[in-house]
Amino acid sequence: MKIRHARIPDVKLIHSLIGFYADRKEMLHRPLNDIYENIQEFMVAEDKNKVVGCCALHVSWEDLAEIKALAVSADYQKKGIGKKLVAQCEKNAKTLGIKKTFALSFKPEFFYKFGYYKIAREKLPHKIWGECVKCPLFPDCGETPLMKDLVKPSKK
Repeated sequence: MKIRHARIPDVKLIHSLIGFYADRKEMLHRPLNDIYENIQEFMVAEDKNKVVGCCALHVSWEDLAEIKALAVSADYQKKGIGKKLVAQCEKNAKTLGIKKTFALSFKPEFFYKFGYYKIAREKLPHKIWGECVKCPLFPDCGETPLMKDLVKPSKK
């Protein structure tokens, strides 16, 4: 199992993975063209040359990025792949100088295990709602807004 940056040949597999869970109302659909346009944001989990998971890091502001589009194939659930994908996206965020990541999730319990905490939706910058207003579930999608601080405050 390896985690790597997504490539163009992965797009349709990523789209299919996301679509599987979106059809079950466990996450939001993502149009194919959005995945192509944002392929550089995606990480994938690969097993035996097969994409079995995906996650994206979308920079929202100077110190804030979103962890989104996290999906792991049903056959690979409960093996720590989602955790590895999120950890790699967080590592990428730190490399970019991002201080906090957030997620909007229908399954907040997953994120609680990794140090995310629930926040009021209003705490997120208005800029992030650009994608949300396109969603048919807006404004009451039911996703829980979560935040994680990537840098610990220094002791004075």
